[in-house]
Amino acid sequence: MKGGLRQSMAWLHTWTGLPVGWVLFFIFLTGTLGYFDSEIDQWMRPEAPLAPPTLTQADGLALGLARLEQVAPHASRWTVFPPSGHDVPHVTISWSGGTGAAGGPQRRSETLDAATGGPFRTRATGGGQTLYQLHYTLYYLPAAAARWLVGVCSMLMLVAIVSGVITHKRIFADFFTFRPRQGQRSWLDFHNLLSVTALPFHLVITYSGLVFFVFTYMSPVLDATYGSDGRDRFFDEAFRNPEIPPPAGAAAPLAPLVPLYDLAERHWGPAPVRAASFYNPGDRNARVVFTRTHVDPVSNGGRMVFDGATGELLDRFDRRTGPMVVNHALLGLHEGLFAGPVLRWIYFLTGLLGTAMIGTGLVLWTVKRKAKAAAGNGLSPSAIRVIERLNVGTIAGLPVGVAAYFWANRLLPVEMADRAAWEVHALFLAWLAMLLLPWVRPVRRAWLDTLGLAAIAYAALPVLNALTTDQHLGNSIPAGAWAVAGFDLTAFAAGLGFGLAALYLRRHWAGAAAAGRSGDLADRSSPLPAATPLPEDAAG
Repeated sequence: MKGGLRQSMAWLHTWTGLPVGWVLFFIFLTGTLGYFDSEIDQWMRPEAPLAPPTLTQADGLALGLARLEQVAPHASRWTVFPPSGHDVPHVTISWSGGTGAAGGPQRRSETLDAATGGPFRTRATGGGQTLYQLHYTLYYLPAAAARWLVGVCSMLMLVAIVSGVITHKRIFADFFTFRPRQGQRSWLDFHNLLSVTALPFHLVITYSGLVFFVFTYMSPVLDATYGSDGRDRFFDEAFRNPEIPPPAGAAAPLAPLVPLYDLAERHWGPAPVRAASFYNPGDRNARVVFTRTHVDPVSNGGRMVFDGATGELLDRFDRRTGPMVVNHALLGLHEGLFAGPVLRWIYFLTGLLGTAMIGTGLVLWTVKRKAKAAAGNGLSPSAIRVIERLNVGTIAGLPVGVAAYFWANRLLPVEMADRAAWEVHALFLAWLAMLLLPWVRPVRRAWLDTLGLAAIAYAALPVLNALTTDQHLGNSIPAGAWAVAGFDLTAFAAGLGFGLAALYLRRHWAGAAAAGRSGDLADRSSPLPAATPLPEDAAG
């Protein structure tokens, strides 16, 4: 690392991105899919009705409460999630604690059919929520290890973004510059375009991702201030957790919900409740806690606390004030639960831009280092071979794994044990196969094979859906079920995109071979066509 600030930042940009680039690609891709986790859930549960009966929140709360009184009369906590937008289209209930057949510490849940009041009988599936959670749980790792690994990767991503802005002194001018058919220079222009187009999103989503687990990363600060046994006190103060008294042991019916809901609607507006939690139901010390719906980044978590026996309002607060308001705003912006359809599409598309930015950065890094390795400088040829194969298996192979997740949902037996877990296993097994493919095929051939397989896997999903369920496009579009229809159409568009990418690479490599240039910098293992070498500080 030598020279001025820009040269130092170029070195930093290069070497912070590569070591975790493949993990970041996984995080960005699965996290981006999470912005449509509810739509994915609906597609992956084809037994649910395409057009469920319209239900008001008040009716949804009454439906959920009646079901809980029936199935969990002895539980110490009930929760009802009434319909509250795209991510909660149905009434969902959960319960935990207590004694008796329905009690115990384990949390259980059901999604209710508004027509019958009973639970939906749908296949076991991880759905969109599990797919979204992959970007921070990493599935097979212990929770603490996954959080620290994601945190390290996010910090390095933040360093790479900031150093990349400093390195490219003409980065905003480059936003308006694209030089087609110039090989690596065109790819660098494309990388810069991807980076600048959604730069605010990349910064906010990366930084807010760190804030998500700040209490894990900064735990020594909590211990120094509150003591190792004082964390519960900190969280109660920071998040204004309602004080729940122990059961009095004296039976008392719950106060009517309608006046409580009407009060919430007067304070918070239409459809105000995201969740209603009932603590110690049926006891004199019962508490009812309404949590506010996501209407903006800082509305998440606003609460009203009622005495469950008398209906008296005990406490009300929003998260627009107080020392935690910045934390709430960043988490709200990260999750985007407040976003309407247009803004969620913007979240989704900018997330894809971030994923593509990471992918093109990995490819550009490899091509440049391969040229140096061929000249006897830098990394060894064997290290370059490993990196370029990881590029193929991750950039083109991970999407195949995600497609396998959806295929498993339709093809695994409905009554299969651990069915939801095997959907996820299918994702990782398919990804593993794609990681191995470049080791048994020439790398250029592996790029084409993997992209072609991704094209088929996604384009055929609507066909698979039509062959295995009655929720195909011929039914979903007339029913106005755009969550299900949109999934099929988006899958087909993704397949078309992967197919065009494979065709593009095939034509360029064929043209390079015909021109007798297959032996220069863009050799048989590079996905980029040949061109003038990049300047020293370009693309790291």
